Amino acid sequence: MLLKELNALASPLSDQQVKQLQQATAELSSTQLAWVSGYLAGVGQSSTPLQSVSASQSAQKLTILYASQTGNAKGVAEQLLSNAQQQGISVELFNVADYKPKSLKQETHLVIVTSTNGEGEPPDDAIDFHEFLASKKAPKLDQLQYAILALGDSSYEFFCQTGKDFDERLSALGAKPLLTRLDADVDYENEAKAWAEQALGLVSETLSASNGAEVVSLPVSASHEQRYSKNEPYAAELLSSQKITGRDSNKDVRHIEIDLEDSGISYSAGDALGVWFDNDEHLVSQLIESLGLDPQSNVEIDGEQLSLQQALTEKLEITLTAPNFVEQWALWSKSARLNKLLADKAKLREYAANHQIIDVIREKKAKVSAQDLVSALRKLTPRLYSIASSQAEVEEEVHLTVGVVEYNKGDATRLGGASGFLGRRLKEGDKVKVFVEHNDNFKLPSDPQTPIIMIGPGTGVAPFRAFMQERENQDNAGDSWMFFGDQTFTEDFLYQLEWQKYLSSGVLSKMDVAFSRDQAQKIYVQDRIAENAQQVWQWLERGAHVYICGDANRMAKDVHQTLLELVSQQGQLDTEQAENYLSDLRRAKRYQKDVY
Repeated sequence: MLLKELNALASPLSDQQVKQLQQATAELSSTQLAWVSGYLAGVGQSSTPLQSVSASQSAQKLTILYASQTGNAKGVAEQLLSNAQQQGISVELFNVADYKPKSLKQETHLVIVTSTNGEGEPPDDAIDFHEFLASKKAPKLDQLQYAILALGDSSYEFFCQTGKDFDERLSALGAKPLLTRLDADVDYENEAKAWAEQALGLVSETLSASNGAEVVSLPVSASHEQRYSKNEPYAAELLSSQKITGRDSNKDVRHIEIDLEDSGISYSAGDALGVWFDNDEHLVSQLIESLGLDPQSNVEIDGEQLSLQQALTEKLEITLTAPNFVEQWALWSKSARLNKLLADKAKLREYAANHQIIDVIREKKAKVSAQDLVSALRKLTPRLYSIASSQAEVEEEVHLTVGVVEYNKGDATRLGGASGFLGRRLKEGDKVKVFVEHNDNFKLPSDPQTPIIMIGPGTGVAPFRAFMQERENQDNAGDSWMFFGDQTFTEDFLYQLEWQKYLSSGVLSKMDVAFSRDQAQKIYVQDRIAENAQQVWQWLERGAHVYICGDANRMAKDVHQTLLELVSQQGQLDTEQAENYLSDLRRAKRYQKDVY
């Protein structure tokens, strides 16, 4: 029964008690409500007065903060919350954007789970918190014990930088680490789980000691809602895979449609779809043959026994190469070229990004065992694709825009792991394991009349197709402006007919395109933005939200620089003021990026 339906006849509570209960639960999340339900059930079953339980825990508590760009840090933090509750630890969980930084001076136990965004920047939600810790306003924190779990990708230069920043600042303010910071790579699950267990054990010990009482285990009510996730994906059916670039295009871009019927999966425009995949069996066989190993050799991964063939097909990353594998192969093979790379981290990362595992081992042969190889490789991780559809339009389907990664290495053609699986190997009717990764940092404005500016060259167009479908199903949607770019108009204008339809109907107010190879001088989306500087500024000044999706290494940086110059010139601001203007847009969720 819903709380709003409670009354004196339907429950043993008085009207005043009902009102108090409604007020107490009005702003709780589903996770918090589940805990409260289990807590009250435990109190009722044990006949323990509420005040006698809370008294032992009121002095100190654990606060968990998460700063998440795509959802991984949030997921880890929520699991940490659940585990803490099951251990009877008094705990609160906050998105760092919803936490008042000045409250730190009241905290005694703090765990931060954070990802890193872009060039070592904090996630959007953590900008204010990050700046506060580095400012003179930050208080002394001699009473605080903390632990930091940082998520990142060691292939990037600024690996786990935000976690490192938080650690450095908290320590400088006098806080004491409960345990060493964990800098977790893309296959973080097992490492993060072990770290979290250790962290909660230390928190439990120190809370019990300082509170002078035992921590009481409380039951947590289980949710019966079926929820598919990264660790429990849904086996969906591929409905179609259609090439949407021309015959003479340099690119193979696919429009993918996947059936979600009867799954109960829901998503919103701006979310991503996680896709699990198997490696190409032909590539696996080539790799095993190049190493002179037996495909049926027995290997162990996280306590599971399986054949080398199965491990390389289903469990391990062989199409994306981590720099530490190159370092390991340089040690094993004594390759002069690879060892030379080790002295230059930038060149090492570049080499790793452009060579698959089989290319690395062919630099120079080395004799390694099947188990040593397996232990040196990363665990296979799903790929995240920006969703290119709105459920308001496609209902129990989800659409993707996938560019098949394809390049030549000598006389061999290399395909991307997930893109090759989705675009070339998967057939209509085949199953693909998927899950939704909600992205609260790439969302349409809550007011549909708010103007939006969308910048998405190439496959970066995907979420904006979803935005347009969403707005077409809204009443009185506001102005929208699309900047799209690619190589050629005739071969690479993705979803051209759909954009023309949206322009004709008025759902899309304005569209500017840049096709770099259709003229002698290359033109990109940032050039079109600069050409329309005055009007872009006018849109910003009347409250427009700006979205960028696509390549992080060049496009997003070039677009940001163009916006910076535009704001400076049109707003008559100096560089620092223009930077602050864009930073304020980010804080207000009016400047959002989905880049990769």
